[in-house]
Amino acid sequence: QVQLQESGPGLVKPSQTLSLTCTVSGGSITTHYYDGLGWFRQAPGKEDEAVSCISDLTGSTYYADFVEDRFTISRDNAKNMVYLQMNNLKPEDTAVYYCAGVIGCNSESMISLKDDAWGQGTQVTVSS
Repeated sequence: QVQLQESGPGLVKPSQTLSLTCTVSGGSITTHYYDGLGWFRQAPGKEDEAVSCISDLTGSTYYADFVEDRFTISRDNAKNMVYLQMNNLKPEDTAVYYCAGVIGCNSESMISLKDDAWGQGTQVTVSS
């Protein structure tokens, strides 16, 4: 069974940068029939929303509209890790960020079953 663990929680001020890391254990995500890995987030009182994903199979990436070219997702297959670098953070980026396996990832969309391949989440707070 694949397990995902996020790291890199933090409190930053608006316009600062923060990087999150997702470490995969239990084998490569694609050996468990996923396309790749992605990030979701959930702000207090709101439903979770897709942020970004990267396909292990094609290398395609997806970013939600609200990212506005501020975030970059990347992967290190040798280390079985995926990263999310977030620049120019805004208070509205405050949320718990989750790493998740995705069954579909392309430039237009990302799809996750939100099943076992779901991390425990890491808090990101953007506040002055």
